Amino acid sequence: MRDSRLRRGINAVIGVTVIAIMLFPLYWMVNVSLTPSSELLSPWPALFPANPTLSGYASALSSQLPSLLTSIAIGLGTAALALLISIPAAYAMGKLRVRGSSAVMFTLLIAQLLPAVVLTMALFALYSRIGLINTYPGLILANATAAVPLSVIVLRAFISRIPDELLEAARIDGAGPLRVLFSIVIPLSRNAIVTSALFAFLFAWGDFIFARSLTTGNELVPFTLSLFRFIGAQSTNWNGVMATAVIASVPALILLVFAQRYIASGLTGGALKD
Repeated sequence: MRDSRLRRGINAVIGVTVIAIMLFPLYWMVNVSLTPSSELLSPWPALFPANPTLSGYASALSSQLPSLLTSIAIGLGTAALALLISIPAAYAMGKLRVRGSSAVMFTLLIAQLLPAVVLTMALFALYSRIGLINTYPGLILANATAAVPLSVIVLRAFISRIPDELLEAARIDGAGPLRVLFSIVIPLSRNAIVTSALFAFLFAWGDFIFARSLTTGNELVPFTLSLFRFIGAQSTNWNGVMATAVIASVPALILLVFAQRYIASGLTGGALKD
Protein backbone atom coordinates (compact mmCIF):
# COMPACT_ATOMS: atom_id res chain seq x y z
CA MET A 1 0.00 0.00 0.00
CA ARG A 2 2.78 2.39 0.92
CA ASP A 3 4.68 1.60 -2.31
CA SER A 4 1.49 2.19 -4.29
CA ARG A 5 0.95 5.62 -2.74
CA LEU A 6 4.59 6.51 -3.28
CA ARG A 7 4.33 5.47 -6.92
CA ARG A 8 1.18 7.53 -7.43
CA GLY A 9 2.85 10.51 -5.79
CA ILE A 10 5.90 10.23 -8.02
CA ASN A 11 3.71 9.89 -11.10
CA ALA A 12 1.71 12.96 -10.05
CA VAL A 13 4.89 15.02 -9.58
CA ILE A 14 6.23 13.91 -12.96
CA GLY A 15 2.90 14.69 -14.64
CA VAL A 16 2.66 18.16 -13.11
CA THR A 17 6.28 18.90 -14.06
CA VAL A 18 5.77 17.83 -17.67
CA ILE A 19 2.55 19.86 -17.97
CA ALA A 20 4.24 22.91 -16.43
CA ILE A 21 7.11 22.67 -18.92
CA MET A 22 4.70 22.31 -21.85
CA LEU A 23 2.48 25.20 -20.75
CA PHE A 24 5.28 27.57 -19.74
CA PRO A 25 5.66 29.09 -23.25
CA LEU A 26 1.95 29.96 -23.19
CA TYR A 27 2.28 31.51 -19.75
CA TRP A 28 5.35 33.45 -20.83
CA MET A 29 3.47 34.73 -23.87
CA VAL A 30 0.71 36.12 -21.62
CA ASN A 31 3.28 37.48 -19.14
CA VAL A 32 5.22 39.37 -21.82
CA SER A 33 1.99 40.72 -23.35
CA LEU A 34 1.20 42.42 -20.01
CA THR A 35 4.75 43.66 -19.32
CA PRO A 36 5.81 47.19 -20.40
CA SER A 37 8.42 47.20 -23.16
CA SER A 38 10.92 49.07 -20.97
CA GLU A 39 10.92 46.24 -18.41
CA LEU A 40 11.52 43.61 -21.10
CA LEU A 41 14.98 45.06 -21.71
CA SER A 42 16.14 43.67 -18.37
CA PRO A 43 18.55 40.68 -18.56
CA TRP A 44 16.20 38.80 -16.22
CA PRO A 45 12.55 39.71 -16.93
CA ALA A 46 10.18 39.15 -14.04
CA LEU A 47 8.07 35.99 -13.92
CA PHE A 48 5.09 38.17 -13.00
CA PRO A 49 4.41 41.64 -14.45
CA ALA A 50 5.05 44.16 -11.67
CA ASN A 51 3.33 46.97 -13.58
CA PRO A 52 0.89 45.25 -15.96
CA THR A 53 -0.24 47.22 -18.97
CA LEU A 54 -2.78 46.67 -21.74
CA SER A 55 -0.99 48.89 -24.23
CA GLY A 56 0.16 45.85 -26.18
CA TYR A 57 -3.43 44.66 -26.60
CA ALA A 58 -4.54 48.13 -27.67
CA SER A 59 -1.80 48.22 -30.30
CA ALA A 60 -2.60 44.69 -31.45
CA LEU A 61 -6.34 45.26 -31.79
CA SER A 62 -5.93 48.56 -33.59
CA SER A 63 -3.71 47.03 -36.25
CA GLN A 64 -4.76 43.38 -36.37
CA LEU A 65 -8.56 43.40 -35.99
CA PRO A 66 -9.33 43.50 -39.76
CA SER A 67 -6.98 40.58 -40.41
CA LEU A 68 -8.55 38.62 -37.55
CA LEU A 69 -11.98 39.02 -39.12
CA THR A 70 -10.53 38.02 -42.48
CA SER A 71 -9.08 34.80 -41.08
CA ILE A 72 -12.33 33.98 -39.27
CA ALA A 73 -14.25 34.37 -42.54
CA ILE A 74 -11.74 32.19 -44.40
CA GLY A 75 -11.78 29.57 -41.64
CA LEU A 76 -15.58 29.36 -41.58
CA GLY A 77 -15.70 29.17 -45.37
CA THR A 78 -13.09 26.41 -45.39
CA ALA A 79 -14.97 24.39 -42.77
CA ALA A 80 -18.26 24.76 -44.66
CA LEU A 81 -16.73 23.76 -48.01
CA ALA A 82 -14.86 20.83 -46.46
CA LEU A 83 -18.07 19.47 -44.93
CA LEU A 84 -20.05 20.08 -48.12
CA ILE A 85 -17.61 17.86 -50.01
CA SER A 86 -16.54 15.32 -47.38
CA ILE A 87 -19.94 14.33 -45.93
CA PRO A 88 -21.41 13.03 -49.23
CA ALA A 89 -18.05 11.49 -50.17
CA ALA A 90 -17.69 9.68 -46.84
CA TYR A 91 -21.31 8.48 -47.03
CA ALA A 92 -20.84 7.17 -50.57
CA MET A 93 -17.66 5.31 -49.68
CA GLY A 94 -18.77 4.15 -46.25
CA LYS A 95 -22.34 3.00 -46.89
CA LEU A 96 -23.17 3.12 -50.60
CA ARG A 97 -19.85 1.40 -51.35
CA VAL A 98 -19.43 2.94 -54.76
CA ARG A 99 -16.78 1.56 -57.08
CA GLY A 100 -13.30 2.96 -56.70
CA SER A 101 -13.69 3.83 -53.00
CA SER A 102 -10.42 2.13 -52.11
CA ALA A 103 -8.55 4.03 -54.82
CA VAL A 104 -10.07 7.31 -53.66
CA MET A 105 -9.09 6.65 -50.05
CA PHE A 106 -5.55 5.80 -51.13
CA THR A 107 -5.40 9.02 -53.13
CA LEU A 108 -6.60 11.01 -50.11
CA LEU A 109 -3.91 9.44 -47.95
CA ILE A 110 -1.29 10.39 -50.54
CA ALA A 111 -2.70 13.92 -50.63
CA GLN A 112 -2.15 14.17 -46.88
CA LEU A 113 1.56 13.47 -47.42
CA LEU A 114 2.12 16.13 -50.07
CA PRO A 115 3.95 19.23 -48.81
CA ALA A 116 1.82 22.35 -48.90
CA VAL A 117 4.46 24.15 -50.96
CA VAL A 118 3.85 21.70 -53.84
CA LEU A 119 0.15 22.58 -53.88
CA THR A 120 0.97 26.25 -53.57
CA MET A 121 3.00 26.35 -56.78
CA ALA A 122 0.27 24.56 -58.74
CA LEU A 123 -2.50 26.71 -57.27
CA PHE A 124 -0.63 29.95 -57.93
CA ALA A 125 -0.22 29.07 -61.61
CA LEU A 126 -3.91 28.14 -61.83
CA TYR A 127 -5.17 31.13 -59.85
CA SER A 128 -3.15 33.56 -61.97
CA ARG A 129 -5.04 32.39 -65.05
CA ILE A 130 -8.57 32.38 -63.62
CA GLY A 131 -8.26 35.46 -61.40
CA LEU A 132 -8.45 33.97 -57.90
CA ILE A 133 -5.34 35.67 -56.52
CA ASN A 134 -6.26 37.99 -53.61
CA THR A 135 -9.77 36.57 -53.23
CA TYR A 136 -11.66 34.87 -50.44
CA PRO A 137 -12.80 31.97 -52.67
CA GLY A 138 -9.20 31.39 -53.71
CA LEU A 139 -7.91 31.03 -50.15
CA ILE A 140 -10.95 28.99 -49.07
CA LEU A 141 -10.45 26.56 -51.96
CA ALA A 142 -6.72 26.33 -51.24
CA ASN A 143 -7.26 25.54 -47.56
CA ALA A 144 -10.02 23.09 -48.42
CA THR A 145 -7.62 21.06 -50.56
CA ALA A 146 -5.77 20.18 -47.35
CA ALA A 147 -8.84 19.96 -45.09
CA VAL A 148 -11.02 17.70 -47.25
CA PRO A 149 -8.79 14.57 -47.20
CA LEU A 150 -8.66 14.49 -43.39
CA SER A 151 -12.39 15.20 -43.15
CA VAL A 152 -13.25 12.35 -45.49
CA ILE A 153 -11.01 9.93 -43.60
CA VAL A 154 -12.51 10.85 -40.21
CA LEU A 155 -16.12 10.86 -41.44
CA ARG A 156 -15.83 7.62 -43.41
CA ALA A 157 -14.46 5.79 -40.37
CA PHE A 158 -17.36 7.07 -38.27
CA ILE A 159 -20.12 6.52 -40.83
CA SER A 160 -18.93 2.97 -41.51
CA ARG A 161 -19.82 2.07 -37.92
CA ILE A 162 -23.48 3.08 -38.27
CA PRO A 163 -25.49 -0.20 -38.28
CA ASP A 164 -26.55 -1.23 -41.76
CA GLU A 165 -29.83 -2.53 -40.30
CA LEU A 166 -30.79 1.02 -39.32
CA LEU A 167 -30.28 2.31 -42.85
CA GLU A 168 -32.02 -0.71 -44.35
CA ALA A 169 -35.06 -0.11 -42.16
CA ALA A 170 -35.23 3.46 -43.45
CA ARG A 171 -35.04 2.24 -47.04
CA ILE A 172 -37.85 -0.24 -46.43
CA ASP A 173 -39.97 2.69 -45.21
CA GLY A 174 -39.37 4.39 -48.54
CA ALA A 175 -36.42 6.68 -47.72
CA GLY A 176 -34.03 7.29 -50.61
CA PRO A 177 -30.24 7.75 -50.32
CA LEU A 178 -30.51 11.51 -49.74
CA ARG A 179 -33.25 11.12 -47.11
CA VAL A 180 -31.15 8.50 -45.32
CA LEU A 181 -28.16 10.84 -45.43
CA PHE A 182 -29.96 13.89 -44.01
CA SER A 183 -32.30 12.10 -41.58
CA ILE A 184 -30.05 9.38 -40.18
CA VAL A 185 -26.40 9.56 -41.18
CA ILE A 186 -25.77 13.25 -40.51
CA PRO A 187 -27.53 13.37 -37.08
CA LEU A 188 -25.71 10.21 -35.93
CA SER A 189 -22.37 11.55 -37.22
CA ARG A 190 -22.56 14.82 -35.29
CA ASN A 191 -19.35 14.17 -33.32
CA ALA A 192 -17.32 13.38 -36.42
CA ILE A 193 -18.80 16.35 -38.29
CA VAL A 194 -17.89 18.76 -35.48
CA THR A 195 -14.39 17.26 -35.33
CA SER A 196 -13.87 17.61 -39.08
CA ALA A 197 -15.21 21.17 -39.13
CA LEU A 198 -12.97 22.19 -36.24
CA PHE A 199 -9.82 20.77 -37.81
CA ALA A 200 -10.68 22.43 -41.13
CA PHE A 201 -11.18 25.78 -39.38
CA LEU A 202 -7.96 25.47 -37.39
CA PHE A 203 -5.98 24.55 -40.48
CA ALA A 204 -7.25 27.65 -42.30
CA TRP A 205 -6.75 29.78 -39.17
CA GLY A 206 -3.09 28.77 -38.83
CA ASP A 207 -2.23 28.69 -42.55
CA PHE A 208 0.70 30.82 -43.63
CA ILE A 209 1.97 29.32 -46.89
CA PHE A 210 -1.25 29.85 -48.85
CA ALA A 211 -1.78 33.26 -47.24
CA ARG A 212 1.75 34.33 -48.18
CA SER A 213 1.77 32.92 -51.71
CA LEU A 214 -1.78 33.49 -52.97
CA THR A 215 -2.14 37.12 -51.88
CA THR A 216 -0.30 40.25 -52.94
CA GLY A 217 -0.43 43.71 -51.45
CA ASN A 218 -2.94 44.73 -48.78
CA GLU A 219 -6.25 43.92 -50.44
CA LEU A 220 -6.65 40.65 -48.53
CA VAL A 221 -4.43 39.97 -45.52
CA PRO A 222 -5.11 36.90 -43.34
CA PHE A 223 -4.06 37.05 -39.73
CA THR A 224 -0.93 34.90 -40.01
CA LEU A 225 0.44 37.13 -42.74
CA SER A 226 -0.51 40.25 -40.80
CA LEU A 227 1.25 38.90 -37.71
CA PHE A 228 4.35 38.18 -39.80
CA ARG A 229 4.40 41.76 -41.04
CA PHE A 230 3.63 43.13 -37.58
CA ILE A 231 6.62 41.32 -36.06
CA GLY A 232 8.88 42.73 -38.75
CA ALA A 233 7.61 46.28 -38.21
CA GLN A 234 7.44 46.08 -34.39
CA SER A 235 10.56 44.08 -33.61
CA THR A 236 11.14 46.06 -30.40
CA ASN A 237 7.48 46.14 -29.30
CA TRP A 238 7.43 42.64 -27.83
CA ASN A 239 4.45 43.17 -25.57
CA GLY A 240 2.43 44.15 -28.64
CA VAL A 241 3.68 41.11 -30.57
CA MET A 242 2.85 38.75 -27.71
CA ALA A 243 -0.53 40.41 -27.18
CA THR A 244 -1.26 39.71 -30.85
CA ALA A 245 -0.29 36.06 -30.33
CA VAL A 246 -2.60 35.82 -27.30
CA ILE A 247 -5.49 37.29 -29.25
CA ALA A 248 -4.81 34.82 -32.06
CA SER A 249 -5.08 31.94 -29.62
CA VAL A 250 -8.48 32.95 -28.27
CA PRO A 251 -10.76 31.71 -31.13
CA ALA A 252 -9.02 28.35 -31.31
CA LEU A 253 -9.11 28.01 -27.51
CA ILE A 254 -12.82 28.79 -27.36
CA LEU A 255 -13.61 26.27 -30.09
CA LEU A 256 -11.52 23.56 -28.47
CA VAL A 257 -13.13 24.10 -25.06
CA PHE A 258 -16.68 23.90 -26.37
CA ALA A 259 -16.03 21.06 -28.83
CA GLN A 260 -13.63 18.87 -26.85
CA ARG A 261 -16.16 16.14 -26.07
CA TYR A 262 -17.20 15.99 -29.72
CA ILE A 263 -13.55 15.77 -30.78
CA ALA A 264 -12.80 12.86 -28.46
CA SER A 265 -15.82 10.93 -29.74
CA GLY A 266 -15.24 11.90 -33.34
CA LEU A 267 -11.61 10.80 -33.44
CA THR A 268 -12.19 7.48 -31.66
CA GLY A 269 -15.58 6.69 -33.21
CA GLY A 270 -14.03 4.74 -36.07
CA ALA A 271 -11.19 3.21 -34.13
CA LEU A 272 -13.11 0.13 -32.97
CA LYS A 273 -15.24 -2.24 -34.95
CA ASP A 274 -18.08 -4.22 -33.45
